Amino acid sequence: MASNKESGMAKKTTVGVRLEHDSMGELRVPADALWGAQTQRAVQNFPVSGVPMPREFIRALGLIKAAAAEVNGGFGLLGKGAATAIRASALEVAEGRHDAQFPIDVFQTGSGTSSNMNANEVIATLASRSGRTKVHPNDHVNLAQSSNDVIPTAIRVSAQLSVTEQLLPALGHLRKTIERRAKALGKVTKTGRTHLMDAMPLTFAQEFGAWAAQLASAQSRIDDALKRLRRLPIGGTAIGTGINADPRFGRAMARALSSLAGTKFESASDKFEGLASQDDAVELSGQLSALAVALMKIANDLRWMNSGPIAGFGEIELPALQPGSSIMPGKVNPVIPESLTMVCAQVMGHHTAITIAGQSGNFQLNVMLPLIAYDLLDSIRLLSNSMRLLADTAIAGLRVRADHVREALDRNPILVTALNPIIGYEQAAAIAKQAYKEGRPVLEVAVERSGLPETQLRKMLDATALTKGGIQGGGAGGGG
Repeated sequence: MASNKESGMAKKTTVGVRLEHDSMGELRVPADALWGAQTQRAVQNFPVSGVPMPREFIRALGLIKAAAAEVNGGFGLLGKGAATAIRASALEVAEGRHDAQFPIDVFQTGSGTSSNMNANEVIATLASRSGRTKVHPNDHVNLAQSSNDVIPTAIRVSAQLSVTEQLLPALGHLRKTIERRAKALGKVTKTGRTHLMDAMPLTFAQEFGAWAAQLASAQSRIDDALKRLRRLPIGGTAIGTGINADPRFGRAMARALSSLAGTKFESASDKFEGLASQDDAVELSGQLSALAVALMKIANDLRWMNSGPIAGFGEIELPALQPGSSIMPGKVNPVIPESLTMVCAQVMGHHTAITIAGQSGNFQLNVMLPLIAYDLLDSIRLLSNSMRLLADTAIAGLRVRADHVREALDRNPILVTALNPIIGYEQAAAIAKQAYKEGRPVLEVAVERSGLPETQLRKMLDATALTKGGIQGGGAGGGG
């Protein structure tokens, strides 16, 4: 174990407790804890939510500390033994082998200094215990760094990794599932709806295709946001000037992190921006909120289409996953779309919180960094999990009630819209109103009132043909 001077550890006291010290004095710490005095102070100071920083964030801290040891060792600023021990210990943290040693609440100091020191102390203890050298949390693990550039960097690293490893694959999987079902149902025509009222027909392929297009647009927006998120402010240290860091440190860190994480990062050209503002994180959050908007729309479409099955639209049947009522036997509810709508609401709420946090700070530092990290990563995790659930347990197994869909389509008076160019809007409206009033197919009423041959009307009112757009039957008539 390292000495007081090197690691902050002090003598053991009562059973289960040891004394640690920092610049503010001595403090009792659990004997088996890898952390030191600064972490313990934060544990005691912030008994707020009981929610620690996310695993993805701890992973990013570990990667940053490993990269810093590698870079500082390469610059000759850190001894080879210390650099090797710190790097190995930091990678253990990144791998999740010591997550229980990161107990600090999300609602802590706004700079995230407590979490940075938590990482420094745990890694220093692990590195010192390796027996190679004595490692100090500030002087060695935190060399050429400040909480003020480490935490903003950890936000960017953790978010980018979570998006590329979790969110984008899940989004792609959902999109492909929708496209596959669209292709399989491409010939099935249904009643379109605007204002929740009957409208012109479309195919299930067209309806599902709109969902897939929404997801493609969401992916493009997220991809674009990542171009700015990958700019890392590490190397700016305390306020952006880079005090106590080699001028090459920021660029070298971006290269080392890119290698360790397996994804591209780059050094921010203006470190002051990266510390003082979190606009890149707010932008990504905004794109996640836009994705949530798209998913909410898809989920609600599915709920309406599945509604009934007798008194609602009843166009599809989602897979039955669990009983839907504790009192009504046989009831089955659209539980996966409902779960997704709650996730979407949460993500939209997170974006509001992140937006407020993004503009919270003065001069050279944002002071709501832990909240930004937590909410951003939570949004990514929730959306990733929910998109896979929607794909695999709802859309992949849904069944179209073709007979019910066709019956509703045949009785849709709005098909008369196709006659506008021939008989005019007013006469077409009269036919639609009579069909509604008498509950008859529009074709029957049109045969009686339009003066057009039934063969022509059948062609003009063919629902599948109408899904292709254009003018049916040719010719010009009264007002269009």
